[in-house]
Amino acid sequence: MTKFQAGLVALVALIIGIVAALTLSPPKSDEPSYISLYPQPRALPDFQLVDNHQQAFTTEQLLGQWSLVFVGYTFCPDVCPTTLAELKSIYPQLKALPSKYPIQVVFISVDPQRDTPERLNEYVNFFEPEFAGVTGEHKELFPLVRAMGMMYSMSESTDNPDYLVDHSSSVILVNPQAQVIGRFKAQMVPGKIALSDAQQILADLKILSAN
Repeated sequence: MTKFQAGLVALVALIIGIVAALTLSPPKSDEPSYISLYPQPRALPDFQLVDNHQQAFTTEQLLGQWSLVFVGYTFCPDVCPTTLAELKSIYPQLKALPSKYPIQVVFISVDPQRDTPERLNEYVNFFEPEFAGVTGEHKELFPLVRAMGMMYSMSESTDNPDYLVDHSSSVILVNPQAQVIGRFKAQMVPGKIALSDAQQILADLKILSAN
């Protein structure tokens, strides 16, 4: 047998092996591919926030539905409006998923000094009237945001009317038991805003909400 023939036989054997492996152990399509799941679901601390309709927002508003949660503020120049626009783009498809539990989008403002319920209402309505905008005092916000695996901090003095707020840019997923199960990390692409990929969120929600 020549070297060429031996190489050809080896190649054929490799191809047969790959086909057999895929046939016997096909890739699992019933598991999410993109979300970074936490080892265990995380219970949230008790919290008392207010929504954009000036109604109380507590754990009760997270029970019985899937919640995509994003932390930011209405004066955010880039990540916040772009992320909400991305979530708006898939919202009709999220609502149409054949899930036992509905799916909601919650925008948590960590800038209560400027983000009143009235301003939050105007802001979220610009994107999608069904989105919930919530905020509260820092003593309520900080432990809640930290329990979700995120962070925020004032990057400069709030005496400056145009101060910026540093905050996580991931989208968090809360299950119908009001437990945080993971996050869709922002994708770092040179020259672009770091965002969670909306199509990846939709793909994983199709699987998670069906189970």
